[in-house]
Amino acid sequence: MQLAAVKLEIPENANIIVGQSHFIKTVEDLYEAMVNTVPQMKFGIAFNEASGACLTRVDGNDADLRENATRNAQAIAAGHVFVISMTAGYPINVLSRIRDIPEICSIFCATANPVEVIVAETEQGRGVLGVIDGSPPKGVESQADAEWRHGLLRKIGYKR
Repeated sequence: MQLAAVKLEIPENANIIVGQSHFIKTVEDLYEAMVNTVPQMKFGIAFNEASGACLTRVDGNDADLRENATRNAQAIAAGHVFVISMTAGYPINVLSRIRDIPEICSIFCATANPVEVIVAETEQGRGVLGVIDGSPPKGVESQADAEWRHGLLRKIGYKR
């Protein structure tokens, strides 16, 4: 077995969601979850089939984000993995809808941070072991840091 860290590309002002599913209809179900939850959101979806033609299936409402999701899914190159690249919204807006899709197995990350996907490769293929999302902690938040966090959440509309 070989291990690799695959760095994903995240467009400026975008977020990505990386997860695993188990069925070819995933790309359509993810599309519906995205557009029905936040209609103004721009996104691209790529899903790697694990059997049959083993294609990367692609959908979305933004060509650049579709291309980004496709590049990331193909770089991961693990079966049944999906990547969503998105702008004009946040993962928190859609994660519960994505989790409600019956064929979704897991979500590895939802982030705007630099991310690396840890991939194992065997003779059979590739699989995701986990992700490295962002940087390690540099300390514990102070009162001023907590006040900044509270202010940010209110500024972006997630708290009153």
